Amino acid sequence: MTAVETVAAPHELAKEQPLLEDIRLLGRILGDVIREQDGEAAFALIERIRQLAVADRRDSNSCSAAALQELLHGLTGEETVTVVRAFTYFSHLANLAEDRHFLRRRHVHERRGEHSRGSLAAALQRLEKAGVTAGQIADALRHAYVSPVLTAHPTEVQRKSILDAEKAIAELLAARSHLQRLGALEQAAGETDARLASQLAANEAAIRARVTQLWQTRLIRHARLTVQDEIENALSYYEATFLQEVPQLYATLEQHLEGRALPAFFRMGQWIGGDRDGNPNVTAQTLRHALARQAAVALRHYLQEVHLLGSELSMSEKRVQVSAPLRALADASQDRSSHRADEPYRRALSGIYARLAATLQALAPGEVAPLTVRAHGQAYPDAGAFEADLRTIAQSLREHHGQALLPARLLPLIRKVEVFGFHLTTLDLRQSSDQHEAVLAELLRVARLCDDYSALDEAARQQLLLQRLNDVRPLRVPGHAYSELATSELAIFDAAREALERYGRAAIRHYIISHTETVSDLLEVLVLMQQAQLVQGTLEEGATARIIVVPLFETIADLRNAPGIMQDYYALPGIARMVLNSGAEQDIMLGYSDSNKDGGIFTSNWELYVAETALVETFNAIGQRHGGQVRLRMFHGRGGAVGRGGGPSYDAILAQPHGTVRGQIRLTEQGEVIASKYANPEIGRRNLETLVAATLEATLLPQTEPVPQAFLQAAQALSDASMQAYRQLVYETPDFASYFFNATPVREIAELNIGSRPASRKPGQRLEDLRAIPWGFGWGQSRLTLPGWYGFGSAVEAFLCADGEAGRAARLAQLQEMAARWPFFQTLLSNMDMVLAKSDLALAQRYSQLVPDRQLAQHVFAEISAEWQRTVDALNAITGEAERLKNNPGLARSIRHRFPYIDPLHHIQVELLARWRAGETDERVQTAIHISINGIAAALRNTG
Repeated sequence: MTAVETVAAPHELAKEQPLLEDIRLLGRILGDVIREQDGEAAFALIERIRQLAVADRRDSNSCSAAALQELLHGLTGEETVTVVRAFTYFSHLANLAEDRHFLRRRHVHERRGEHSRGSLAAALQRLEKAGVTAGQIADALRHAYVSPVLTAHPTEVQRKSILDAEKAIAELLAARSHLQRLGALEQAAGETDARLASQLAANEAAIRARVTQLWQTRLIRHARLTVQDEIENALSYYEATFLQEVPQLYATLEQHLEGRALPAFFRMGQWIGGDRDGNPNVTAQTLRHALARQAAVALRHYLQEVHLLGSELSMSEKRVQVSAPLRALADASQDRSSHRADEPYRRALSGIYARLAATLQALAPGEVAPLTVRAHGQAYPDAGAFEADLRTIAQSLREHHGQALLPARLLPLIRKVEVFGFHLTTLDLRQSSDQHEAVLAELLRVARLCDDYSALDEAARQQLLLQRLNDVRPLRVPGHAYSELATSELAIFDAAREALERYGRAAIRHYIISHTETVSDLLEVLVLMQQAQLVQGTLEEGATARIIVVPLFETIADLRNAPGIMQDYYALPGIARMVLNSGAEQDIMLGYSDSNKDGGIFTSNWELYVAETALVETFNAIGQRHGGQVRLRMFHGRGGAVGRGGGPSYDAILAQPHGTVRGQIRLTEQGEVIASKYANPEIGRRNLETLVAATLEATLLPQTEPVPQAFLQAAQALSDASMQAYRQLVYETPDFASYFFNATPVREIAELNIGSRPASRKPGQRLEDLRAIPWGFGWGQSRLTLPGWYGFGSAVEAFLCADGEAGRAARLAQLQEMAARWPFFQTLLSNMDMVLAKSDLALAQRYSQLVPDRQLAQHVFAEISAEWQRTVDALNAITGEAERLKNNPGLARSIRHRFPYIDPLHHIQVELLARWRAGETDERVQTAIHISINGIAAALRNTG
């Protein structure tokens, strides 16, 4: 696997040469490993399949397609697994080469003083040109809250063992790039160094060892992933990336802002261990386990850093003076070693280490400190006390000529404690509104307050719930045996109260209500929180809530109703006062996945835009009415695929309606996107910077002009037509669900051990019950990427024809103007451009052949193909570009290099799906299907 197909222009090839060399190196090593492990015949078979797939892509009329089908059809089970593993691993290795090339090119630009779009440096330059001062930026960040939130979902396909091996290869590629730069410098100076050649050879040998490890490691899990596994996978990113890179993010910002100190405005968030919606495996015990493991990761990291500080701060009192608080800290440490008698900083750090070790035992029982603790320590009451001790050390160093010792470790450690505390990351709670209703109905019935709460209309529900919020008496009847659901749900609220007392308020800040459709959905959670003393006092007297109640608006109807629901909620007596008393924060979560599945790509994005604008206006009015501004924070439930709100985060944030960010944003990071963004620490920091850069620009850059009313009216017209076309296909075409479940590997995805959560909310094959995540994932696997574009072509065609042929040119000109001037429309078109570039009708047609009802298959595929062409034509007409990804050369390059290697995976997957569904019971067939799912997801990257 050494050939790389290229058709780029010469100047592009020059830029790509290092990338091509890395891909060739990794491909050659993989080929050598396959020869060694499986023999020459296996390697020759893989090469033959690759060559036929390349020929088929280049010339679909050639005989290569027939030859490829014949070859694949004749593969044995063992041969199939070997071939699929080979192409899957090549996709993984190509990803590593591309990541290295991205960083290489970025370093080149930065050395030239060119700052990449989306970088902090570029954002600060734009702000400076707009007249925004460093003081204004610092002031905005003092009131900001930016948080990426890691979530698990049922299409996460990467094993941690694989990720760890790939991380090692990425580090070796980085080291190789450094050696090659040294070699280039020596060659330019006319020097040669045999030692450098030896180092390169050793580097290649080390890569070969890790590739061998990959080849001998299972790609997929034998057992379904548990919530505990998902927790550990997520925590590995904190150890590898976040704990190291987040402090660097702050340091970079403070350097740009002329040394102005910044508060901890950037925080990490997480759902894994607290998200119960549709996942019966998440319980109160799971929540406790997640919080304890988070604390363990934070504290073990701090212990290691304190130990290293002890080796660095070896100053003797015979050489330097120390502050009185530092001396008191040293004397209190109980470190009586004669070796450290004159080393007050080390004695102070010994005491700090002992207290941290005791804290680890208290917050994460069973965890052991990395080193033996010589002195006894009393556990810290909270992270603030630990931070105060560190600041005592820092202040003493400043006062006694030790400033040079601060930046390397002590200041970053202080920043870590500010950001991560003892809780590491804010863990959100989430549950569906219907579950809250069921629990509350049972509580009220047992308490003899309401026989059938669920039968009440909305007004009666609100009245009853408000009565309960003005009555501090508990609803729970002591000694009564409640149902399993009620017992489990109430235990969650009790565990949340314990968590706040144990780990601090930042441990749990948000309770998210899925399927929020009424005001009572919000009140129900407040009443349930009241039972665990998470709401204190009564609404009449001025209650406080210890956790923010967060509505999640998911469907198109929910988004349209969101402003009215929030207006009515805050109009209830005592609610606004409670929120103001509790910190004046209101998060609102917006669902990208379900709104897309409900109404299609354009309507989803447009309704989100409209809802955000209306919500800001609503909360401005609430602030005026109640004499206190509630800080509104949008929480964007974005997935990896464009159909689920994916695409570049920088563009997505800047495309938000003006005035809706205001320094406040949370957004989900899911599945393969987490690995691609944060497995590599340097790439991780770049992505974290991007979130801050975009938030600053969206908050502080003045709006050049209001969005013209004509643009808004056009978008509404496009949305109406797009939704009609989308729903006509998906929800009105007879047996469309049958087409989807047969023409994609979604059934096999559900069987794959890739997540703790079921793929569907209910058994069966109803699209309404299928989660939006496997919906998008299935279309990605079959290369139609339908959720990312369907309906737009029909919408544009209807819009252009609205005034007859005479008005067509003027309407097209308007769409072109919208694409040039309106970030919302620009970003939407760019994302559709990307998913269309990744779509492939020829491959998708092969998947359609899996549908048993041939008439249904031909009809549906014809409809999809026609809309695909309409959408391509519309995009071409609006942008003036007939070539996909004309303005995204990086992704175009990626597609050019990887598609000849991903095509065989699709061909094999279709063949295997046909065999498996026909009743072939060879376990190797199922294994190969699951590996192919992994390989295709890895190659497409933003698929889930």
